[in-house]
Amino acid sequence: MKKQYYLVLDVETANSTDDALVYDIGYSVRDRQNNEYDRKSFIVSDIFHDEAELMKSAYYAKKIPQYLEGIGKGEFKVVSFYEMRQEIVKVMKQFPGIKVCAYNAHFDTTALNKTYRWLTKSKYRWFLPYGTEIYDIWHMACQVICTMKSYKQYCYDNKLVSSAGNIKTSAEAVFGFISKNPDFDEKHTGLQDVLIEAEILNQCFRKHKKMNKGINRLCWRIPQGA
Repeated sequence: MKKQYYLVLDVETANSTDDALVYDIGYSVRDRQNNEYDRKSFIVSDIFHDEAELMKSAYYAKKIPQYLEGIGKGEFKVVSFYEMRQEIVKVMKQFPGIKVCAYNAHFDTTALNKTYRWLTKSKYRWFLPYGTEIYDIWHMACQVICTMKSYKQYCYDNKLVSSAGNIKTSAEAVFGFISKNPDFDEKHTGLQDVLIEAEILNQCFRKHKKMNKGINRLCWRIPQGA
């Protein structure tokens, strides 16, 4: 059987949620057995450096000093948005048929598209190559992990329930469950978040259950009352 590869990515953004602009992106290439073949962490200079005022209003602006320290240590590769996209497309070509995966994939892919359009004044509109298949890890997890009785009990035991009574389905909550660490705190930097999302993806595959892998922005509803 031909080996299947997955490119798990995560972005951090500035500006409003509706018009998010990517300044940090990380990715990891995995196979179905969770073997890793490549990983990268990029800072997008067009936003991080060139839009300094915008960055001050970024949701995680307080982490800018952490990013600057990481850049100094070589933990992040500072590139233009164009260079970052070229590197990702190049990696995707090395693994024919690769699927692109993200936790809440609608947000990540929309942010990448909007950043591409904004920087090129709409000359280019789509970040991922035409025909790329996208998997939403959030949707997958909501079907095969968050519906488990043990997951629901974990949420109740650790107060991972919204004021409306809905159990939480965030990557932070799900990874805390599978790692048996209710105190887990998501780092909210591209590559670090990718690493936990890749583990969640692997756990979904290990369930060997039929699931819809496409984007579903209302997938959080699936485990509620199931």
